[in-house]
Amino acid sequence: MQDNATEVTAAGIARLAGVGRAAVSNWRRRHADFPRPVGGTETSPSFALAEVESWLRKQGKLAEVPLRERVWQQLSGHPDGPVTALTHAGCLLLLIHDRPTVWLEVSAGSDERLSEMLRGALREVFTPRFGPESAMNTAPAVNTPHPVNTADAVNTPSAVNTHPALHLPTGPELLPSAPLLRGVAELAAELGARQTFEFLLGRHLDANPRQYTLTPADLAALMADLAGPARTVLDPACGTGALLRAAATRPDQELHAQDSAPELAALTTLRLALQTWSTVRGAVGDSLRADAHPRLRADAVLCHPPFNERNWGHDELAYDPRWEYGFPARTESELAWVQHALARLKDGGAGVLLMPPAAASRRSGRRIRADLLRRGALRAVIALPVGAAPPYNIPLHLWVLRRPEKAPAQPEVLLVDVGQFAGEGRGGPDWRAVREAVLDAWQAFGRPGRFAERPGLARALPVIELLDDDVDLAPARHLPPPTAADGAEQLTAVREHLGETLRLTADLTPSRADAAQPARWPLITIGELARGGALMLRTGGNGGHARVPVLTDHDVLFGADPSGTLPESEEEAVLTEPGDVVVPVLGGGSVARVIDATTGGAALGRNLVLLRPDPAALDPWFLAGFLRGTANNRQASSYASTATRLDVRRLQLPRLPLDEQRRYGERFRVLDEFERALRHAGRLGEQLVRGMYDGLTDGTVAPD
Repeated sequence: MQDNATEVTAAGIARLAGVGRAAVSNWRRRHADFPRPVGGTETSPSFALAEVESWLRKQGKLAEVPLRERVWQQLSGHPDGPVTALTHAGCLLLLIHDRPTVWLEVSAGSDERLSEMLRGALREVFTPRFGPESAMNTAPAVNTPHPVNTADAVNTPSAVNTHPALHLPTGPELLPSAPLLRGVAELAAELGARQTFEFLLGRHLDANPRQYTLTPADLAALMADLAGPARTVLDPACGTGALLRAAATRPDQELHAQDSAPELAALTTLRLALQTWSTVRGAVGDSLRADAHPRLRADAVLCHPPFNERNWGHDELAYDPRWEYGFPARTESELAWVQHALARLKDGGAGVLLMPPAAASRRSGRRIRADLLRRGALRAVIALPVGAAPPYNIPLHLWVLRRPEKAPAQPEVLLVDVGQFAGEGRGGPDWRAVREAVLDAWQAFGRPGRFAERPGLARALPVIELLDDDVDLAPARHLPPPTAADGAEQLTAVREHLGETLRLTADLTPSRADAAQPARWPLITIGELARGGALMLRTGGNGGHARVPVLTDHDVLFGADPSGTLPESEEEAVLTEPGDVVVPVLGGGSVARVIDATTGGAALGRNLVLLRPDPAALDPWFLAGFLRGTANNRQASSYASTATRLDVRRLQLPRLPLDEQRRYGERFRVLDEFERALRHAGRLGEQLVRGMYDGLTDGTVAPD
């Protein structure tokens, strides 16, 4: 059933038709019968989805709207907003997941009957899954102070959740969602309940990137591994639930989540319930001011807290019993989160928190850091590479905590720095190397006996050596440099590699350019070639279920290997093949990359367009070379906003016979090889120069 009230933006229309937004603007100007706006604003109007579908189909631009696209448009255009729509969809999907036959009875009949019966059916699911408090008619007030009496604390996780993240929606609340819910159920029959929710949630997160701070899946997995297997796990600032999803599942597990944003708390609770049969206790509220789990003693706490918050409750929480290691300064919100995590752990329980690097060295926090070290509560500080998590330009730290059962006689702390595994450009770190190095050092630290020092990487330091006026825990300040022999050998290898690359670059230098008269070729656009079947055009996806490397726009710009990830969803990823040509659409640069055998099979990332030429009609190197022409890019680019956007369909090619295309293509291929050699030589040169400076200044390289 199509909801006639569903609205769609120009971006949504572009997605439906597989074109750029500029094409939609052109349709509005050129076609008098294009649907009129029904909502939105003057600069960002919205249109009735049913009218848009009808117009696109009439124009031959749309054969049929895919089911997943129709459901997404219904959700994003919901009258109560996409978050409410996504929450209602998640409730239905949980019902289908837990009691699939009930939906068949509920969905029969009118929308009014569906909304009333669905409420009762959801009650039967909510109570066992989320506790009886979730079946209340309205959501409780949040962010009211909830003081904790430590004398009342218990060592069992079955504490009452006073601020449940989910409440049972009423029939009138569900009624506007009825058409959406029918479409969601149809999509679930095709994809599965969990995969449908992941697809819709992934689309929502991708459509609102500035509203949410995401924890990358690789980082979440590393944090969960450092904490170890646990029956009860808490994330007091759960966000989208990445950390709790990474925790190894077990039959009797209990997951406790809390977030100050009500919509995130609700969506994460549903997401966790759809992923596992574990007990899920989601709560709304600021965990520092309104702790929803005051009696919880968890086996593990995983947390990516908000950074640099001054308004964290410093004035009203001065006498809170959680400040066992000292009252945090107003500028030390992260140390408040550290102590909150320790307060919610049972004796011997483990906590892993993502921290800004300043928390390891700010003078205002030195007394708390000193007490954490003395009592053995802080077990490790791990410096991550740049690009590990937002903010991506800062090398963040992981703090590994252990609630001490008794004070250790000679406490030590493990310091690890894996900054050397940072990736090139903005592609992210080498997560496999990071994971192996960190877990190997952590496991060795936990074994009896003396920890074997790893120069430049890891060191176990007696706490007494850190208890000075600064109590600076930054690993880089305390790790010994790599051994001199290794450093000299590495520099020699880099120098030899650079020499080989420079010789290759000299051999590849283009021959003298001969002058010629400007050519007057007949031209054809990429859009016309696509309509004629000479090439296929695809745009980068927003998710995928395949675990394959992702080619990002930055990989294309910097000539790097695929380095990205896509949100997990059942959306079909666009996979590259050798001979494809990939073009970035943002940034204003003249760049096009031909996919080779080593890059083929990678998924196409966002802000990229893939062109797959018919080899009987187009040479890929000829195609890529002419797409890189500066004048060609200028006439196909839009400069209406702060970011230049390329309309690939407007790029032009000369009409040339295939043999002539191959002549040009071979010249373009050699130019590309020369460009890659130059780029590689530049990286090696920078590495050699930096290594020489470091070697000369630390005494590992002799000046003669």
